[in-house]
Amino acid sequence: MTSAEKFIKIYKDNIKREGADKLLEYLLSPQSDFFTAPASARFHLSEVGGLVTHSVNVYEALKGYLDSKRAKETYGFDYSDESIAIVSLLHDLCKVNVYKKGFRNVKDEKGAWQRVDSFEYDDKLPYGHGEKSVYIITGYMKLTREEAFAIRYHMGYSSTEDERNVSAAFEMFPLAFALSTADSEATYYIESDKYKSAK
Repeated sequence: MTSAEKFIKIYKDNIKREGADKLLEYLLSPQSDFFTAPASARFHLSEVGGLVTHSVNVYEALKGYLDSKRAKETYGFDYSDESIAIVSLLHDLCKVNVYKKGFRNVKDEKGAWQRVDSFEYDDKLPYGHGEKSVYIITGYMKLTREEAFAIRYHMGYSSTEDERNVSAAFEMFPLAFALSTADSEATYYIESDKYKSAK
């Protein structure tokens, strides 16, 4: 099963909120490059389809974390399958339609310059990162306050956000901390060439 097929299945199986069907319709439409966009311009999953793969990886990491005995019994985390699917699958909608194909010059192992394909970041709706994802989603369906904060603060302390706001969001809304943890796990471990090659 491809990442796109997994995404659609998880989405349809779990997200039943009013407007969810219209949001998926948009993501599948020619007006959106969600299923072909990279996850980043030069770092994790900088490849065609990287964004949908990353979204599924974050879902699996978040589900695994929230299903753990520690999360359930020690911390009392209890979130619906719908909330888990929403925040993980949709946290990076801010990346839809922002990466354009380009190229850059890099030296090969012999020191000769080679032209390689790459992606360039060109955001026509510069509304921030997590907040832009919340903005896009809420154009189609409502989010709970905790879902909105989780998506808004999913970058955690690696964002340019005031760290006091990140701390407050994590303390008030544990789903924000959990999503940030899952996003980091996907980015730095699941999608890392270092760890993929060690398997």
